[in-house]
Amino acid sequence: MTREGGCLCGAVRFTCEGEPLNVRICHCRNCQKAMGSPFFARALYDQRAITLKGDTGHYPSSDHLDRVFCKQCGTRLFSWRRNGTAAGVALANFDDRNAFAPTEHIWVSEKIAWVRLDDDLPQYPKGPT
Repeated sequence: MTREGGCLCGAVRFTCEGEPLNVRICHCRNCQKAMGSPFFARALYDQRAITLKGDTGHYPSSDHLDRVFCKQCGTRLFSWRRNGTAAGVALANFDDRNAFAPTEHIWVSEKIAWVRLDDDLPQYPKGPT
């Protein structure tokens, strides 16, 4: 399976090969701030499965994770693990925004109070066990 996507202005395009490792919604404070949203809905891929074209910037949001964005329009694209293992691809940036549905919520201990989770998906206070 091949999935493609890109940023708002089209300057950055990406291709993801194969199936994601998982599809989750993260409610941690870093994701909230990095995405400018109550959560980060993402598909986690092995970095070797992602081909990237275009000029991106990155910001180290923690010791282990960079946030990758389009330098032209600022679209937030990925959470990129510095150890080279995996990258979270923002679900809304896929050309087919309905390609994946999340299977669980993580870091609900940091969820914004007005967000209601009534989708019956598993919820984890931090990461899954």
